[in-house]
Amino acid sequence: MTTRLLIIEDDDALNQMLQLHFEEQGFLVEGTDRCAEGLDRIRASAYDLLLLDQQLPDGKGIDLLHSIGEESLNQSVIMMTGQHDLELAIEAIKLGAADFIHKPVKLGELQHVVERVLENQRLSREVKALQSSDVEPKAHQDLIGRGEAMLQVSKEIALSAGSNATVLITGESGTGKEVVARLIHTHSGVAGPFVAINCAAIVDTLLESELFGHEKGAFTGASERKQGKFELAQDGTLFLDEIGELAPPLQAKLLRVLQEQTFERVGGSQQIRSSARIIAATHRDLFAEAAAGRFREDLTYRLKVISIHLPPLRERLEDIPLLAEALVARIARKIHKPAAQLTDATLAALKGYDWPGNVRELENLLTQALVHARGNVLTPDLLLFRQQGSTGSPPTTTGSGTTPVERTLDEVEAEHIQRVLDHTGGHKGNSCEILGISRPALDRKIKKYDLTLP
Repeated sequence: MTTRLLIIEDDDALNQMLQLHFEEQGFLVEGTDRCAEGLDRIRASAYDLLLLDQQLPDGKGIDLLHSIGEESLNQSVIMMTGQHDLELAIEAIKLGAADFIHKPVKLGELQHVVERVLENQRLSREVKALQSSDVEPKAHQDLIGRGEAMLQVSKEIALSAGSNATVLITGESGTGKEVVARLIHTHSGVAGPFVAINCAAIVDTLLESELFGHEKGAFTGASERKQGKFELAQDGTLFLDEIGELAPPLQAKLLRVLQEQTFERVGGSQQIRSSARIIAATHRDLFAEAAAGRFREDLTYRLKVISIHLPPLRERLEDIPLLAEALVARIARKIHKPAAQLTDATLAALKGYDWPGNVRELENLLTQALVHARGNVLTPDLLLFRQQGSTGSPPTTTGSGTTPVERTLDEVEAEHIQRVLDHTGGHKGNSCEILGISRPALDRKIKKYDLTLP
């Protein structure tokens, strides 16, 4: 059966390119550049899929999406937008959009999304056919970043917010896993609270009581009944941070809660129903932990209904300028100081570091720099990077007896450029990208400071 596709896009070149591309795939394609005409066509004829731009001459795509839902036109829609707006993405998903992509449109990414949406349609038809037959079917902070990796995370947050499924957030320590969990909760529109607990911060003997509560007299010191996190998070979200540190007995009890949505307080027999949505996070590979016998594989599958991976900061260096500026503004408000500006050399130094502590380390470093700044400009000499193998203390004095704060800007810049060159193996193109300078400028600085290429 031929797939019918309607494209609503006011960029003539893009509209024509998309029409030609999908016609080559065997689709029956139509195009328009107006919301009103698009709505008339959908009312008059059924399409398998609609590609819808957000900004159109006679209105916004999100309003057309709302009209499609209000009139129950049952239309699969993929939104296309040049705006990197998490709120817009979440609204589109809530209004029924099958997916959304950011401009400039990449044909490979769009083709993959279209194929997935059409496959979901096919599976949905099969489920409906089974259901209609006698056959039983088988059993608050903002996310800061504009790079490709964080745009994908934003999309996954939007998709997760429209579901009540369990979410597993993975990533190194300090990447912002709780920020993501709070965003999912906030945009889910649930009535209950966001309740968080760090499974690695509480000893096993107390963690069970913290999670499930206890009855009076359940153990020594239990002088009264106590509600656990599961009860406190009713109708809301329970965030289980560092879930990979959970002891085996508690893994079994958590699995039962996920399967049956009920639990008992420590020392109690009453079955309490759980209505909390579970979001878990870990810096560990739970499948590797399961293979080593340290974590239940069946629990891993229960937790990983939806999976979101946060990339380390070293893999999204393009986000550092925006991230650093936002953090400096936030820190300045917190410590009651004027917001400071970051020089180009400071941003280059930040982009040249590998950030083993990720965003948390960046925030700590900028806090130190802002506290010690004497003016409203943060210069590279204020950045006390953690040295390899150190415990995070400030760098020691150099052979000349001067501390980094006492060095000239040229000395700091020369050292930083040399470190970047060493990091890239002497690749000038990659070094220019990290430093944010042109190739001729890099060549001049290599000559000026008599730097060596690895």
